[in-house]
Amino acid sequence: MARKPNYRFERFEREKAKAAKKAARAEAKAKKSEARKAEKLALEAGEAPPTDEDAAPLDDQADQAE
Repeated sequence: MARKPNYRFERFEREKAKAAKKAARAEAKAKKSEARKAEKLALEAGEAPPTDEDAAPLDDQADQAE
């Protein structure tokens, strides 16, 4: 025998998933905004943002250079 559909529960589950997805997107957007603001403040203060060239070389790259 087929199960009886529970439309209210299914709708609630869809809305809950949609709200979680929306919250995750909002959190990612807020983090990106904070990073952008921090970078802007660093530039205004005269500090250079970190670049890949400033980073220490990886062990594999150091071995190849020798």
